[in-house]
Amino acid sequence: MADFQHISAKPTLGLGCWAIGGPFYMDGRAVGWGTVDDNVSCAAIAVALNHGIKHFDTAQAYGCGHSETVLGKALKNHPDVAIATKIGLAIDTETKELTGPINDPELIRQTIDASRKRLGRDRIDLVLHHNNELPIAEARPAFDMLATLYDQGIIGAYGWSTDFPESARAFTDHPGFTTIEHAMNVLKPARQIVPVIEGTNLLSLIRSPLAMGVLGGKYDAKTQFSKDEIRGSNPGWQDYFSDGRITDAYLAQLDATRDILTSGGRSLAQGALAWLWARTPNAMPIPGFRTPEQVNDLCGALDHGPLTQAQMDEIETILNRPQKDLPKAS
Repeated sequence: MADFQHISAKPTLGLGCWAIGGPFYMDGRAVGWGTVDDNVSCAAIAVALNHGIKHFDTAQAYGCGHSETVLGKALKNHPDVAIATKIGLAIDTETKELTGPINDPELIRQTIDASRKRLGRDRIDLVLHHNNELPIAEARPAFDMLATLYDQGIIGAYGWSTDFPESARAFTDHPGFTTIEHAMNVLKPARQIVPVIEGTNLLSLIRSPLAMGVLGGKYDAKTQFSKDEIRGSNPGWQDYFSDGRITDAYLAQLDATRDILTSGGRSLAQGALAWLWARTPNAMPIPGFRTPEQVNDLCGALDHGPLTQAQMDEIETILNRPQKDLPKAS
């Protein structure tokens, strides 16, 4: 099981379950990844288990509960495998709509009970607040509630899915607060938040490690994503895509670094994960998946390990990022 109290000495990998949640919407726009086949999702999870994956990351929001339900079914006979879920966004399980933020402590307790039922777990290993931009003062009652649930043994650890350094620092005095989930990848090195996470010895759960598929190796300038999924719906809070296509700027960065990322026989996705493991020893990437084939490719990254410091330095030079703040390979 993933240990949310300590940092692993070797590269670790989890899997993110946003894409297996199926369609769901916010303000009338698609924020899921399109239709899914639950049987295929369960088969992909089985492949991950065969590779030794011990951590799966989901959220109440993903498919408005559907991702949790599928994951609970797939892991029914695997109580040793850790599950992280996220709270803080109200869901309508019938209409598949996100209906707004939740930060009231009692409502949060109720939604955690709902997650436990969907996941088939009396205890959830890790609970993360999903509201990235919530002001710290407004967040405090919710984290006090999470601390209470931690003391009661209902959750094993908790943290925040946030990209703000000050938010990452805010509740490190709370027992059981162990984890920050944040965006980071070759294209977005997250230079402000990583030193905070390392300085407080928190676990860094990396969402968007493949830049929503840009670093996955399947798509190019001709790819047109449907408005029925997040990459084509332009919800306003991601910039990898414009009008359903990968932007020219990100394609140029990808092309410039492709040879390094695919060195040593790595696939492009494996190289993107290797960059993250070299970036910080606290990192556990949680790339999304839909099929067994994707899972096999992602798990194969563990056989290669992190990039070297020389490769990390070369990428920084190619992308013309400031030399004074180079990522350091472990």
